[in-house]
This record gives sequence, C-alpha cells and structure tokens, in this order.
Amino acid sequence: MPLEGFTPYDPGLAKLYDRKRWWLGLTMGDTLDRAADMYPGKEALVEADGKERRYTYAELRREADAVAYNLLQSGLKKGDFVLVMLPNVTEFVTTYYGLQKAGLVMVLLTVNHTAKEIIHLAALTEPKGWVLPARYRKTDYTDLIAEVRAANPDLKVIQVTDEKPAGDIIWYNDLAKTDAPADKVAATLEAARPDPNDVCEILPSGGTTGLPKGCPRTHNDYLCNVEYKAKAWHYTVDDVHLVASTVGHNLALLVGVTAAVFFGAKQVMVDSTRPADFLAAVQKEKCTRTALVPTLVSRIVSFEELEKYDVSSLEKIYVGAANSPPELVKAAEQKLGVLYVNAFGMVEGPCSETRPPDDLYARTSTIGRPVCPYDTFATLDPEGKPTARGVEGELAAKGPGIFTGYFRNPQANMQSFTPDGFFRSGDLAVIEESGYIRITGRIKDIIIRGGENIAARDIEDVISGHPAVEYVAAVGMPDKDLGEVVCAVIKPKPGKTVTLEEISAYMTGEGASKAIVPARVEVVDEMPLTAAGKADKKVLREQVKANLAKEGKL
Repeated sequence: MPLEGFTPYDPGLAKLYDRKRWWLGLTMGDTLDRAADMYPGKEALVEADGKERRYTYAELRREADAVAYNLLQSGLKKGDFVLVMLPNVTEFVTTYYGLQKAGLVMVLLTVNHTAKEIIHLAALTEPKGWVLPARYRKTDYTDLIAEVRAANPDLKVIQVTDEKPAGDIIWYNDLAKTDAPADKVAATLEAARPDPNDVCEILPSGGTTGLPKGCPRTHNDYLCNVEYKAKAWHYTVDDVHLVASTVGHNLALLVGVTAAVFFGAKQVMVDSTRPADFLAAVQKEKCTRTALVPTLVSRIVSFEELEKYDVSSLEKIYVGAANSPPELVKAAEQKLGVLYVNAFGMVEGPCSETRPPDDLYARTSTIGRPVCPYDTFATLDPEGKPTARGVEGELAAKGPGIFTGYFRNPQANMQSFTPDGFFRSGDLAVIEESGYIRITGRIKDIIIRGGENIAARDIEDVISGHPAVEYVAAVGMPDKDLGEVVCAVIKPKPGKTVTLEEISAYMTGEGASKAIVPARVEVVDEMPLTAAGKADKKVLREQVKANLAKEGKL
C-alpha cells in the first residue's frame, strides 16, 4: 500500500528487479511459512539462558501466527507502525515475524534508547503499538513508558514479562496463543498479507543531524540484502547461528535472525556480551557461525579461560559495524580456528564482505566485494563524479538491495543521493581493480563506539548547554575494548572550569544515552580551528592521542 513519506522505487527499475528475480516477490512472513513447510520438526530457535526455550519451525510459525492474529484483533490495522524494543530473547523473533505476517511495520529500537530518541521516532512514525520488557537488567521501564505515552496517548503497550502487567498494558503471553479456529486465523492473515513492495520496517540510522533518521525497507529490498549477504558467506540449512550481538541493531537482524529463517537454519539467542556466556553457548549448541562487532571478538580472543571451552564446531564469524584491525583477524582465526568474514553493511542497504575462498590480504585489509552482484558500487569525488578504480572517493551504491530515501526527510534525501540515484554512504573508500573495497576514512563526523555510530553533533549539542562551556568539540579516541570512545575537548567560559564528572552528570540529567557520555574530557585555553572557522578535529585527535601516550594509556 502507498505510504506517505516513503520514496518509491523508479517503476522501470522495479520492473527490472522483479523480472530478473533480484527481488523474490516474497514477504518476510512468507519466508517463515516456507521454512516451516519444508522443515516443520526441525529445531529453529533456542534461547541460551536458564529458561532454554526451544522452538521447532512449526512451533515458531504457530506462535508468530497467534501474535499476528491477536494484534489485529486488538485493534491494530494493516500498515500500522509498532515499536519493538527487546533484548536477545525468543520473543523478538516471534514478535518480528508476527508483525510481518500481520502487515504491520516494525520500528526497531534498542533496549538502551532514551525517551528523547523514542519520542522522536514515535513522532516520525506515529506508532500504534510498542513491544518491550517491563524491566531489563537494572532498568525499570515504568517511567519511560509513562513519558512516551504522554506524547502518544493512543499507544498500545505490549510487555514481555513473567508476570501479567497491571492496567491497560497487554501481556505478550496473551498474544502468543489463540483458541480461534485455524481457518479463521489463516483467512485473517491472508487478508493482512502485505505486498512485497510495501515497507516492512523502519531501521534507525545514525548520522550528523542529531536524532536518528528512519530508514524504510521493503520486503523485497530487505530480502535482497538477506539472501545475497547470507549466500556470500555460504549460509546453509545445516548451520547453527549464534545471535550474540544485540537484535536492536541491524547486524543481528539481517545477518542472524532473518538469514537463519530464510535458509531454515537454527538460531541460538544469547543475551550477554560476556565471553564465558558466548563460549558456553557455542559449546553446548554446537554453533557453526556467528556475527559480531570487533569489540566482542577482541574480548573473546583475549579471554583468559578461552581454552577451557570446546568451540571446534564454530567455522565462520562475520564481523562488521566497525573496522577490524589485521591483528584481530589473525588472532581470531588462530585462537578460535574460524574463518573471519570481514564485512561492511548499512541499514540503508549497501553491503560488502569477504568470501570464504578469499586470501589473508582480503580478509585483513578489505571489506571484500559487494554481496549482491546486481548492486552497483562506485566512488565519487567531491563534485559527485565517479573516480577511477584505485582512486579514493566517497563510497556510493544503487540497486535492488539499496533503499530509496529516509522516511519523511526530504532534506536528508537531497544530501544523501546523487541526481542519478546513488546513495552516498559518507565513507571514503578505494575500489581496487579486483573489485575489492578498502575503507580509508569517513566524511561524516561520526565516532564508532563498539560498532555503534555516534554523531559528534549529538554530543556537542548536549554539552554546549552546560553553563560553564563556551565551545566543545567531540572526537573519537582509541580504546582497546570498544575501538573508539568519546573524548570531549572543551574550552570553558572565562573564569569557569569543567570536569569529566560534571559533564557526565549534566548529560545524564539531560537524558543523554550512555553511549554519548564522554569517557574523557580535555580542557583547552584555545580551540584549534580550520580555515573555515570550525574546530580542527584532525589536530584535536592527534593531541588527544599524544596526551594518552604521555599518560601511558595508549
């Protein structure tokens, strides 16, 4: 159905993608039905915690169908938006496919999103539902729910919790089963089945503009990513995929959850970043592959008790969301006995990765080749003209796996697309003669902390409100665990002083997420500036590195 604020594909290109079957003409819900029809008794989903919940494909489809049917019976309508904010639990998978089968549009959140970010995304998408826990670890969401509902009074809240919630909050357990006749459920879901060209989800995208942008993906273009990315690292029905990175990010959704269902493989959920929990899950479930961020790989290979675990079943690890240093690739392959897939992916669609047959140079120094042979990648000069092979430029892409524009954001779309429809990634790259891609830098002012993109402007906007701050520039500084963390370089107002503790307390009080609170504050008398009068962040990054080296912290 037409969706206001979504940029449709060019009709001629859409027809080509359909005719060539680069688009499969399936919905995300169809892929679950197909897997359940082919492998009804095969184990599909496991939660690797104390509960150890297990689903066959038939059971997974049954619960997803119940969720879909009950959501529609609750008053939600095909095409409505639903916020999903869950950790790595089985309910994420059943909820995701329930929404897809009901023709509802998922808006993906992490369990760490703040009220400010959620309210922003809710204003953008006008959701009718919100699925989340009652609490997660030490966080109780009662106040958060009240704050978000104050701005969205018609929002139906569905809680994943062990005890039935009070008031008008819907209990997930009541959605997970139904006594309705099977033929009635089937007829209801058939009527709600979306067109494969419909938007199936909104994925938040970081950037330099502050709060997240919404990235709409259709069933067709997202499944193009799912299929070709999985095939690029030789996914099969016999695989057991350990989903260890958070499902609130696209990496786990695209490379783990949806790929496993697409191929009828088994997926194992682990909700922990502790190396011991990861290794125990691999050992117990005989996992054959996983997708991680470099931070977690580094923790695992440095874990002192690594040799106590049998991880011989693990064959491949896909690593993306941040740069993988060559030494990390080598250490992972040596200590874990795996093949390292060096990857690149964006919620907007551009995806590239190394292949299992690739040599050590490719795995350590490149992000491989585009996963979909029908997506066109190019590098552009500052005027937007293509550069020659081997010449650095901004990485750009267009094709059946690339989105068409941010949701209800024409200004961002004007900046992000070339006149002929190429999406500009903001990353500097070199495409070698062989077609392999090397990322060489970033155009966008972004700090990548543990695989998560953080816009420097987000940090600066908050800190600049502190009464003692005259000027602030946020830069990334090296961190052996997270890759990069935030350093705020601050010029105080005359006669004022600032400390890390004061800035941290101020930002927390302003509702800033933990990810953007600086790990370090450096105070300067004068801010180095570029010729354009902006903070010279290249100079600042070098100064921070030099100071860290002097302190023996680098």
